[in-house]
Amino acid sequence: MPNPEARPVAAADRVLHVLAVLAQHGRLMSAAELMERTGLARSTLYRQLARLKSWGFVLEGNGHYAPGPLGLQLALGFDMASHLVQQARSDMQALARQSRESVGLVVAVNDSVVCLDMVESTQALRCSFEKGRSVPLRFGASAQCLLAHAAPATRDAFLDRHYGAASAERQSALAALEGVARAGYAVSSGVVDAGVWGVSVPLFGTARQAAGAMTLMAPILRAQGQEAALIGMAAVAAARISRKLAAH
Repeated sequence: MPNPEARPVAAADRVLHVLAVLAQHGRLMSAAELMERTGLARSTLYRQLARLKSWGFVLEGNGHYAPGPLGLQLALGFDMASHLVQQARSDMQALARQSRESVGLVVAVNDSVVCLDMVESTQALRCSFEKGRSVPLRFGASAQCLLAHAAPATRDAFLDRHYGAASAERQSALAALEGVARAGYAVSSGVVDAGVWGVSVPLFGTARQAAGAMTLMAPILRAQGQEAALIGMAAVAAARISRKLAAH
């Protein structure tokens, strides 16, 4: 059955759409799963997979597909070259030590929140948002923070797609995002992952445009009563990173 969330994709973008779905899924995928996720016909899907395999972007085994070795080379290059990761890493580590909780670096990619980097808590019970993982750009502190601090045209186009241009639900979502923008951070509890509390703070570059966000996450039971302190720690660390981004 076709995936109702699969959006039409221009012919020139189909190969990239297939690669993006494989990258986001996090495990081997069958052709049937790829057809459902992409909305492509079988013959069209196989043409795109053949192109990706010939370039080394996709591997096939026992009728299942996964990102190939060239994708790994891209990831390694990204780690070494990413300005945002380089500027944020040391302050993320300092925040993780200070708070004793996990800290993630996230960006918005199309309609998803993607984790670029992660510093794990050293505590036995800890929260984790794996590097490379993506979740819908609709729920949780990270998504709300990124949307609230996106360019107005980007934010409005997203709201129109998901709620309708003049719906009451869209107005409610916009009001919530405007509240996040005024506060300067977003908080959620048990929204994306059960038992996880999180605060997400925007990171600004030279044009005062949000380059991404930093999210501090902790088990709900450990965060209770400590919310204000954790929010303050995250805000201070994010301000330091933003100053670095603005200076480079």
